[in-house]
Amino acid sequence: MTERTHKTIEQAEQEGKYIRKVRSFVKREGRLTNAQARALEEHWSTMGLNHSDGVIDAGVLFNNNNPVVLEIGFGMGKSLVEMAKNSPELNYIGVEVHKPGVGACIALAKEQEVDNLKVYEHDAIEVLADCIPDASLTTVQLFFPDPWHKKKHHKRRIVSLEFVENIRQKLKVGGVFHMATDWENYAECMLEDMNNSQGYQNLSETNDYVPRPDSRPLTKFENRGQNLGHGVWDLQFKRID
Repeated sequence: MTERTHKTIEQAEQEGKYIRKVRSFVKREGRLTNAQARALEEHWSTMGLNHSDGVIDAGVLFNNNNPVVLEIGFGMGKSLVEMAKNSPELNYIGVEVHKPGVGACIALAKEQEVDNLKVYEHDAIEVLADCIPDASLTTVQLFFPDPWHKKKHHKRRIVSLEFVENIRQKLKVGGVFHMATDWENYAECMLEDMNNSQGYQNLSETNDYVPRPDSRPLTKFENRGQNLGHGVWDLQFKRID
């Protein structure tokens, strides 16, 4: 009988091996278009950020001291580029693990002549831990993360008490953590985690959700969902200490 090559997480932990249980993504490999590949090749040196370079200094990166907004999981980057273009007084950092999405984002940013945006192609959990200084961000955005809608998969969701505390440490006092989801159960879980976390104040007048702010563009997917009667829930919590 051959030796089993796969162990359960519990078995591995008993043997002293460290297993990362939650990542900010599920790795999805996809083929780059010519435009995406060209954007990565030609503009990574000016727009790309490398996890391996360690802690960043946003003032040096952007050559100014403007407030910094971090978006986790920007997909193909359309909304992120639109936000950056509409708010030149802010600096934007996007984190996305999907290479075609990173390439598409860079290509669109160059097409739109957006120069206040830089991007990571890496796991957001590790970027937060290793690259973002504490108390340095004005806003953290997490829009439509993977809902892992089956109950047995809920543990894979990125939002947890530990994650929420990690975000708080990276926000300046007064900074805002803004989440949005189109899964009601996930929205309820997000709200519960935020309410159980210290150092935050809910910006909702009804102590639950906020209307979609103008700063968050309405996506085609979201607009189509609303036309079909699907809900979207936005949460905004401010760091108060």
